[in-house]
Amino acid sequence: MSLNNKNRLLAFPKAGRWLVIGFCIAGITAAVWGYRIYNSLFQENVEKTLMLYIPTGANFQQVVDSLERHKFLKSIPTFQWVAARKNYPENIRSGAYKLNEGWSNNKVIDVLRSGIQSPVKVTFNNIRFREDLAARLANYLEPDSAAFLTALNNDKIASNYGLTHESFPMLIIPNTYEFYWNTTPEKFIERMKLEYDHFWNDERKKKAADLELTPLQIVTIASILQEETNKNDEKSRMAGVYINRVKQGWLLQADPTIKYAMGNFQIKRVLTEYLSVDSPYNTYKNIGLPPGPINFPDIVSVDAVLNAEHHKYMYFCAKEDFSGYHNFAQSLAEHNRNAARYQNALNKSAIWK
Repeated sequence: MSLNNKNRLLAFPKAGRWLVIGFCIAGITAAVWGYRIYNSLFQENVEKTLMLYIPTGANFQQVVDSLERHKFLKSIPTFQWVAARKNYPENIRSGAYKLNEGWSNNKVIDVLRSGIQSPVKVTFNNIRFREDLAARLANYLEPDSAAFLTALNNDKIASNYGLTHESFPMLIIPNTYEFYWNTTPEKFIERMKLEYDHFWNDERKKKAADLELTPLQIVTIASILQEETNKNDEKSRMAGVYINRVKQGWLLQADPTIKYAMGNFQIKRVLTEYLSVDSPYNTYKNIGLPPGPINFPDIVSVDAVLNAEHHKYMYFCAKEDFSGYHNFAQSLAEHNRNAARYQNALNKSAIWK
């Protein structure tokens, strides 16, 4: 054996050892990186369950800022690392997202990228003016009250649904609904039309037809009822009075319409001087119903009209005990006696207007 061959044999174990060591180091490094990658992707990172709101037009940095400001995540850097590798910064989708405690970065980004929002519950009732409705909606949804009010006052939108400016409120039925947070005002109205069509089913349409009233007339009477009393158990009887007056061509003489015409529902006592206000909503001057609802009546009030009592009452007046209930009368003489008792009670309580 030559000396060179012998030297090569002696050198091989050293080269083999370094090769093995190199492979071991590479394996350990790969394992460490693999462990880190796995943790970044799948380890729990959401600190607490909360709603994340991503505004329309937001960029990735704004999303990160919101996560950091509200302390959603245990580790922001790992979220950023995973987001970059899943191309989330180029796929931001606005909306409201519920992030659950214990979720991984991978889960969070999958939800955010998919645009799978968590709907928010929107409740509105006891709404009088469009400004009130716009403000209430802005408390729940992304658009501000000005955007909602612009849409609610848009006569072209009303016309698209076969409505006028005056009749438009009949389309909005107070209730609790689920919406996506970034719902636009136009989409809100579109949804309300679907709810309206669902509400006015064949049964309700038949009841209105049996009363020889249109849905608009039903809702308009309901809006007056809602201002007249908060006692649901007497609304059907009160509805019967208004229907009797409409059928007989009487002046409705509904105090709430005067308050609406004056733009002031805080009036406690409708004075004679108020009755001359020049408005199509003044039912002391104009026979029949006003051109549209004076508020956004709730389902209970609308159904009270559809199920109005059949009776001969033509008058009603608030009870003098201020219980919120009313005295009903068939004759003017009886009504005048009821009204006198109520007026005396107001005087004794020093309620002048």
